[in-house]
Amino acid sequence: MRREIAPALRGGSPVSWQAWATVAIIVGAMALFVSEKVRIDLVALLVLGSLVVLGIVTPVQALSGFSNEATVTVAAMFALSLGIERSGVLDPLTRLLMKIRKPWLLTLAMMLAIAPLGAFVKNIALVATFLPLALRVCQRTGTSPARVLMPMAYAAQMGGVCTLIGTSSNLLTDSLAQKHGMAGFGVFEFTQLGAVLAVVGITYLMLIGRHLLPKHIDATLPQGSDIGKYVTELEVSEDSPLLGTAIAEARLGEKFNVYPLELLRGERRMWSPREQKLQAGDVLLVRGDWDKIEEFQRQTRLHNAPERRYAKEGEQPRVLAEIMVAPASPVEDRRLAEIGLDWRYRATVLALHRRGEVLRDKLSVTRLAVGDVLLVLVDEDAMAKLRSDETFIVLNERDDSRGMSRKAIVAAAIMAAVVVVSGLHWLPIPIAAICGAVAMALTGCFGRKDVYEGMDWKIIVLLGAILPLGLAIENTGLSTVVVQGAMELVGGHGPLAALLMVYLLTALLTELMGHNPSVVLMVGIAITVAHAVHADPRPFVVAVAFAAATSFATPVGYPTNTMVYYAGGYRFTDFMKVGIPLIAIFCAVSMWLIPILWPFNP
Repeated sequence: MRREIAPALRGGSPVSWQAWATVAIIVGAMALFVSEKVRIDLVALLVLGSLVVLGIVTPVQALSGFSNEATVTVAAMFALSLGIERSGVLDPLTRLLMKIRKPWLLTLAMMLAIAPLGAFVKNIALVATFLPLALRVCQRTGTSPARVLMPMAYAAQMGGVCTLIGTSSNLLTDSLAQKHGMAGFGVFEFTQLGAVLAVVGITYLMLIGRHLLPKHIDATLPQGSDIGKYVTELEVSEDSPLLGTAIAEARLGEKFNVYPLELLRGERRMWSPREQKLQAGDVLLVRGDWDKIEEFQRQTRLHNAPERRYAKEGEQPRVLAEIMVAPASPVEDRRLAEIGLDWRYRATVLALHRRGEVLRDKLSVTRLAVGDVLLVLVDEDAMAKLRSDETFIVLNERDDSRGMSRKAIVAAAIMAAVVVVSGLHWLPIPIAAICGAVAMALTGCFGRKDVYEGMDWKIIVLLGAILPLGLAIENTGLSTVVVQGAMELVGGHGPLAALLMVYLLTALLTELMGHNPSVVLMVGIAITVAHAVHADPRPFVVAVAFAAATSFATPVGYPTNTMVYYAGGYRFTDFMKVGIPLIAIFCAVSMWLIPILWPFNP
């Protein structure tokens, strides 16, 4: 029997100018989110300012997002995730995974490792931790990174949706649901459905999805080129055994697997230096694996030219780190000498790797491209600031002398305590997370300034500024208008059809806007839809949470997708080929299990 649409949605009423203004603001925000020309936090602040100026929300309502439980909890969870990342909890696992040499087995092992960790650790930190590991294994086995990185990014999302604290959109969903009078979700309330979806998703990626991934070794690489080679400058010292030796005689490629590209002698540039005899002060532009270059330096007593150039007396302990030029980075197409790494972080660029190209320019005049990997020597104290810089993604750190074993145990214990205390409802989640962050700071799991400099303030500002948009949608009656139109399509087909509509609309908005803004738009609408079909709103809110936290169809819907988009050399359509079937599978499984786990009529 067809369900009757709720009386409140019949008939309708004229749409106010505030509602039309809210629609215009939403459309403008979506356009800016999709274009990526303006930072997401600035877009949210533009939305907030527009709503206040037009009188759609009051100043008090506009600022309410910054005191919202979800915003506070996300900030505290960032601190906890930072402690896990910095203390070395994941180091034993990464060392174990480094031993795997078969790409398909590495893909499976990484997904099985990342999905459970994603339930408690920030997915961006997980992907940043495992990304260089995957690239090295792909380099050793001659496999395209495209075969490994996309499944890794998807697994991080699958894990994040398994707990309430796994992703910021889950916390935001819970907070908004409580504001509508619903009971809060438990920490592990999503786990049963999330675990089933993760198993189904990993199975799909291993059996079907990996065959839809790019099959080429690397379309951007010419035949016979080496993958993963750095280019750096080495200065010939006065006591080097290479003095007076022609480069061809030294047979550097045969002995060290290091290949000279160019010789710089004063202002002269020699493009074919094989027959040139080396003199003190000559600078060789060489290419090779960094480990090979370091061994070559030691045996031939050469100096790294950039490091020697910026060396100063009384230097602090320094860390050797790999950083990647991030998507939409402001340093794209700028020269190394112009971006100020030396004075901003006291960082010395030792080498540069660009996949698919052999660079032949001096490092200082090389123009950067998205996906370039820089090998930099950084003051230990400046690493936290560098990690928080959206311009770069810190892929890996080497030769970090900090002892992490005790701190790793402490950090893991604190994180476990937060999960247990909040899961047993001994403390509210925000309070438990704040106490855990304080405990990590007091026990030295991260430095005094790390918790502020390593915080992802863009996400926190985004949450605080975008939340009042949900109030605007309700204050103007826009949610009722949207639901009224939707009910004309599916209202007569029962709550399952309405649930499907909510899931698909959320998934579409997530691919366009990102997961947090889509939650803000959809939670109120989902609850109104539930009331319209005389169903409990809880399953509809769950559908919003799961659809928003699993963005697979585009590289811009979720930050982890964007990270691997450039590193894996993917095309936009690669995400669509693999991700759209996965979204359809998740949708089908969710439509089956959500009404069972959260009945329409409890």
